[in-house]
Amino acid sequence: MRLPVLLDEVRACRVCERALPLGPRPLVQLGSSARVLIIGQAPGRVAHETGVPWSDRSGDRLREWMGVERRVFYDPGSVALMPMGFCYPGPGPSGDLPPRPECAPFWHDRLRRLLPDVSLTILVGRFAYERYLAEQFDSLTVAVRSGPALLPTRIALPHPSPRNNLWLRRNPWFEARALPALRAAVSSALGATPSPRIPAPRTAPSPRAPRRSG
Repeated sequence: MRLPVLLDEVRACRVCERALPLGPRPLVQLGSSARVLIIGQAPGRVAHETGVPWSDRSGDRLREWMGVERRVFYDPGSVALMPMGFCYPGPGPSGDLPPRPECAPFWHDRLRRLLPDVSLTILVGRFAYERYLAEQFDSLTVAVRSGPALLPTRIALPHPSPRNNLWLRRNPWFEARALPALRAAVSSALGATPSPRIPAPRTAPSPRAPRRSG
């Protein structure tokens, strides 16, 4: 199947319509020549209302972390955006509800097969970690700290929401070590020169040991 045909199916999806308080509005950005794939959480209310994924403070911070401008971030030929849930799940007691569990199993594998040029996948937040990395690492924090073990093809990030400011303060190694690795990996995938704004560490990070499999 061609990607445009499958995208038409995505945008017409009504699998979890009854569970969505504002109704379905699947938000993805996919181009067959994309080099970077970002798997995040789910659109927030602002993204649902505007139809633009990552169009909030979390998106501003993610672009800063990656070292890319908006024009690059929103170019589907460069960056693919495929969250764990394609529609806004609605508000919860503290923040938004989790992504709908039906979405990723139904769509992800089919869409990823049509992204042959992706060389870097960025897994953002707990829900992406749980689906793609939980069998390898004991926690999201361990997965983020173990970035060198995943690169050059994958890297894990905490969610860039302001709600994670406490985590960022408690883990200063993230800015000192993980962000330079992220920016270099993104630049390499996109064929650009890494931005010098965040200096690289003098020594390589020492990630916690990944969970042993089997």
